[in-house]
Amino acid sequence: MRADYAELAKTIRALTEGETDAVALMATVACELHHADDRFDWTGFYRVTGPELLKIGPYQGEHGCLVIPFDRGVCGAAARTGETQIVDDVEAFPGHIACSSSTRSEIVLPVRGAGGRLLGVLDIDSDRPAAFGPSDAAALEAILTDVFGDAT
Repeated sequence: MRADYAELAKTIRALTEGETDAVALMATVACELHHADDRFDWTGFYRVTGPELLKIGPYQGEHGCLVIPFDRGVCGAAARTGETQIVDDVEAFPGHIACSSSTRSEIVLPVRGAGGRLLGVLDIDSDRPAAFGPSDAAALEAILTDVFGDAT
């Protein structure tokens, strides 16, 4: 099953309406996304907790890495550059951090809150190669902007 992003956006909007707490929003978004698409093997957030540092936030799936510096891995690249990262083959990504041996591809998107402040990144891993494309990025970016625009 593939995510119906339009329906997913409506569901997430209804569940998160009026909420501004970033962790509460992350928990809800991770849960809804993870169960909406069978390509999503691990779905979660890494939160900015210090200068150039991400720590695990709400997620669905097996254990994730606890700490990721901005200068390492796909999540670090998304946080450092502020740009969505689509990686078709994680083994080919320089500095990839192997939190799970089953991960073959991933998409990581920056998450911005009130005033454009970087709150963290959304990381979605797949056990399939080349699982994500530009249409996934566009739909997920729209959901994140809608949900986290006022988050604190």
